[in-house]
Amino acid sequence: MATGGSRTVIAAFTEDEAQRLTGISLTQLRYWRRTSFFEPSLKVELSEGEETRLYSFRDLICLQVLDRLRNDSGVSLQHLREVKAELADLGDDVWARTTLYVLNKRVVFNHPETGRREEVTTGQGVLSIPLEIVRADMERNVRQLRTRNPDNYGKVQSVRGVARSNPVIAGTAIQVASIKAYADAGYTVEQIIEEYPTLTERDVEAALAHDAAA
Repeated sequence: MATGGSRTVIAAFTEDEAQRLTGISLTQLRYWRRTSFFEPSLKVELSEGEETRLYSFRDLICLQVLDRLRNDSGVSLQHLREVKAELADLGDDVWARTTLYVLNKRVVFNHPETGRREEVTTGQGVLSIPLEIVRADMERNVRQLRTRNPDNYGKVQSVRGVARSNPVIAGTAIQVASIKAYADAGYTVEQIIEEYPTLTERDVEAALAHDAAA
């Protein structure tokens, strides 16, 4: 389960899902992660002490901003690294928490102390047009992604690149092992569904039956 509470899992997205929702290529996502420029924020524990990383909804918003800055506006990755360093005190989700602007391929923000709109690394005052980051669009895209085909209900599958190919409920990234962990902790089918609203009774029963067969 993801750190910070079991409900966090509902808003967890795999690398492939992040690519589909943001439009950023897998190559770029993996490079940003490998070089520690931008990493998924959620740690998800797998079986036998292993863990993987998943993207949160806020991560997707950050990625959407970075996509506009890097890919649409042509801001260099080196400059984005400098911006990240300068605004480090705002935390890892700086890209979602701060209203950012672009002028001549340089990132600009509203300085909280001076009230001026300044170029981040030089402090030069500027005037530009804000990036249009529409949270509602991402929420709609997520809802569409999370809409399951009824043909997947009550089925277990293993998908390459999802949960390290561990068994999951078809059409989701919810691991069979996670459902069993809830059942072992005394949760009823109804309570498990409260934790994972995208699941049906058939899904939970299939997960428990699959684990028993294994």
